[in-house]
Amino acid sequence: MRIPSLAYAAALTLAASPAFALPAAGPISPERLSAHVKVLADSKLAGRAPGGPGEPGTLDYLIGQFKALGLKPAGDKGGWTQAVPLIRFQVQPGAKFRLAAGGAPRELAETQEIMAWTQRPVAEVKIEDAPLVFVGYGVTAPERGWDDFKGVDLKGKIAVILINDPDFEALPGEPVAGKFGGKAATYYGRWIYKFEEAARQGALGALIVHETAGAAYPWSTVVASNGDSYDVVQTDPAKVHPLLQGWIQRDVAVDLFKKAGLDFEAEKVRARTAGFRPVALKGASFSAELGIKTARLVSHNVLAQIPGTRRPKESVMFAAHWDAFGMGPPDAAGDPVRHGAIDDGMGVAGVLEIARAFAKGPKPERTVAFGVWTAEERGLLGSEYYATHPVFPLATTAANFTMDVVQTAGPSHDLILVGSGKDSLEADLVKAAARQGRAITPDPHPERALFYRADHFSVAKRGVPTALIMGMAAGPDLVQGGREAGDRWVNDYTTRCYHQVCDNWSPDWDLRGAAQDIALFYEVGRDLANSPGWPVWNADSEFKRVRAETAAARRAR
Repeated sequence: MRIPSLAYAAALTLAASPAFALPAAGPISPERLSAHVKVLADSKLAGRAPGGPGEPGTLDYLIGQFKALGLKPAGDKGGWTQAVPLIRFQVQPGAKFRLAAGGAPRELAETQEIMAWTQRPVAEVKIEDAPLVFVGYGVTAPERGWDDFKGVDLKGKIAVILINDPDFEALPGEPVAGKFGGKAATYYGRWIYKFEEAARQGALGALIVHETAGAAYPWSTVVASNGDSYDVVQTDPAKVHPLLQGWIQRDVAVDLFKKAGLDFEAEKVRARTAGFRPVALKGASFSAELGIKTARLVSHNVLAQIPGTRRPKESVMFAAHWDAFGMGPPDAAGDPVRHGAIDDGMGVAGVLEIARAFAKGPKPERTVAFGVWTAEERGLLGSEYYATHPVFPLATTAANFTMDVVQTAGPSHDLILVGSGKDSLEADLVKAAARQGRAITPDPHPERALFYRADHFSVAKRGVPTALIMGMAAGPDLVQGGREAGDRWVNDYTTRCYHQVCDNWSPDWDLRGAAQDIALFYEVGRDLANSPGWPVWNADSEFKRVRAETAAARRAR
């Protein structure tokens, strides 16, 4: 059913309420942040699932806020929304998987030994005795002098791939050590990249070997989807996805390599060398039979803008995602709604508050854009669709500032920056934080690859410099209680409430620290919106080469 917009009539007038006047201490109001999240987390919005019963009411609220601020629409056909066509894939019960190598074929137990699916719109995946080829880490990185494939033909074959980067387990003194940032993850270490690269290389299928340290999560996370996945509707899915993609347990890989006459650990060491060449697993083959159910739906991004006065074709973007996980099993109190208050109601509230700050100030020289995405929780799909159908050209988007989980624990001495060391925006944030009497602290756990798990990444991988607030990365140094208290907040949130019913609005939140963090983005973005400068990727970034390909568009301005 459609959530009646009348239910939000009072909330839509929040912009004019004197009870929420901006504090003198800064441009971002903790009280307004709280009020926005209270509306977005309300049970009437049914957990804000894409295409679900709460989407219309969520869109009504967001559009109403932008309208009240006097912003202009930036969506389809002069409207406020961008339609995002999605497709859902469900592996049906009874999927079968078989490995043959050095003896009797071995049936693989789904969810126990293998987890595999497809993101091609087919009714069935059927693979018969496909050869298996070990392709090391499955990386093609010309800027780092690395190519795991060496032109080997993978047509009709299954690529077996190691997780993470080629230098993740490198020992000191190995030539590869530090080439991919060491323990700090790069895009090449992400499972999404490995599947996409396997498709580009022509593989029939791709199986990643799961190891907890390299993946940064246990096998239970791999199987949590239960064969259920989403994608944007692709023009040519075969260019993006192999027919079958999935994971196998490490023990399965070790046994497979042994039966093919290879030592798994020795092959991992060999894969850490630039001279590595793919290895056909002698006498080994893979078979699979999966029934697939697909369904199509349309969800929506919300897009607003303040047109620039001098350089309107150049833009600075602020973004967050409006979707959450909808309804699920009820908690002990009987509440089935996964409210998504902190993830990412807080980020959306930040976007709305930044929009308010811009609307109250002088008009910017560059266009300031605001994107509130759908389907982040399904794989960054709303932002991915925007990145392939941009309203504001990516070549002349100066920067993207994304907020995905903003802490609610009070004032802090610092902001944890996920993606530190990536681009020149970090230096701008350091200066802005100093003006607040605060500091920027680099992400202490870059191996968790959080930089590649939020919506900014959809434009980052296409070259747009980005900055990300992700409050669950590590505990801030709180004014009350220090780093220890900050870590307690992160641990409590991630273990109890992340993606659960208890991620709900609370009147007990202290959002003064959140307002400080969001104000940093506003101030750096405001300066950039009134500057002719272009942020740049650092020399060792995997995205520097991509940005350089569009340099002519920026020189022509």
